[in-house]
Amino acid sequence: MSRKYFGTDGIRGLANSAPMTSEVALKVGMAAGALFTNGDHRHRVVIGKDTRLSGYMIESALVSGFTAVGMDVFQLGPMPTPAVAMLTRSLRADLGVMISASHNPYGDNGIKLFGPDGYKLSDQTELEIEALIDSDPSGHLAAPQDIGRAKRIDSAQERYIEFAKRTLSSDVRFDGLRMVVDCANGAAYQVAPAALWELGAEVITMGVDPNGFNINEECGSTDPQALCQKVLEVRADIGIALDGDADRVLIADEKGRVIDGDQLMAVVAESLLQRGRLAGGGIVATVMSNLGLERYMRTLDLELARTPVGDRYVVEYMRQHGYNVGGEQSGHIVLSDFTTTGDGLVAALQILAVVAASNKPVSEVCKRFDPLPQVLQSVRYKQGQPLDDKTVRQVIDDSKSRLGSTGRLVIRPSGTEPVIRVMAEGDDEKLVGTVVKDIVSVLRSVAA
Repeated sequence: MSRKYFGTDGIRGLANSAPMTSEVALKVGMAAGALFTNGDHRHRVVIGKDTRLSGYMIESALVSGFTAVGMDVFQLGPMPTPAVAMLTRSLRADLGVMISASHNPYGDNGIKLFGPDGYKLSDQTELEIEALIDSDPSGHLAAPQDIGRAKRIDSAQERYIEFAKRTLSSDVRFDGLRMVVDCANGAAYQVAPAALWELGAEVITMGVDPNGFNINEECGSTDPQALCQKVLEVRADIGIALDGDADRVLIADEKGRVIDGDQLMAVVAESLLQRGRLAGGGIVATVMSNLGLERYMRTLDLELARTPVGDRYVVEYMRQHGYNVGGEQSGHIVLSDFTTTGDGLVAALQILAVVAASNKPVSEVCKRFDPLPQVLQSVRYKQGQPLDDKTVRQVIDDSKSRLGSTGRLVIRPSGTEPVIRVMAEGDDEKLVGTVVKDIVSVLRSVAA
């Protein structure tokens, strides 16, 4: 069954344009509320958001929808996506909602839904919500005396900070570590610096002045250059870059070089392995993770299981096969001993714990392997399915043959915007670049 509203990570789009309108948000609240209102207890939903201007509009519409079907609403204000997932469980809510377009520019927004267990909803549940969105809501409306109530939860930040700190052993401190944290003018602009400071670190902040428009703008994990420069400027030991909803993290070492999610997963996995706490016999990553990570895992007698792109697919595989470390090269790190989704702050704390225990610079601790040359380009298209074109299929098949067994080729449509990602990697850097250039050239001619 095709989807009308939900993509790979909830509902997302340009604010005030379909599907990201107040009308759709109202219907989502009514539909999801109706689906998750079962039993005689007082039902509740937790709603968090990032710092986009349109968050006010979407939040108000969702609150109206949920209260209309009899759900009480707990409003958290600006909070990271993983905090919403955690608080959904902690507050015994029937549903959790995060209003965010993650790493996208401020003009976009989105709605992510979590079940009472803190996990993102299944495809089947999302389809059920879609069916209800387009149905007559009158049968689900609460009687006047049963309309829901809405209130702000003032303790949400403190709850999440304490949760994040408790993922570390009680003896772990960051005293003496100077760190720069870039919160992307997003959801973690208050909680991340506070947590790091409470653990003893000297914290220099960036991206902590949101104005509704500057989320992810030349800052955060999608644009870490300013962070790298700041690390060098203040002679910090480490830089931490979160994205707009703080479910991603990248690190900058003391030399101002970016360390991606692949290296971070390797650091955490090896640390857990040494302590006998790594589950599943390896880690879970997506098809976009570097082949160097896969080879490094083999040196540790560990497996690298691959899934389609998207942290929800990583989490699903981890749950099905018993892994406790997974993630994406982009910085989604899922540590299922603690969280049900990617958590940038929690992942950063685990990396910092390894750094603090090592007495070595971050550049040594966090470089576990030499990545293979990897080239990634995106091709925007207006309509149709460019990958179905015979010419495109031919150049892709030819490119796979040229790379052979020493390289990989991944071509996929984005789940959040109308672009096709073309990624190649291999031992021969020149060949990798040529392969991507050839495929992109053909795709552009077809997609024009």
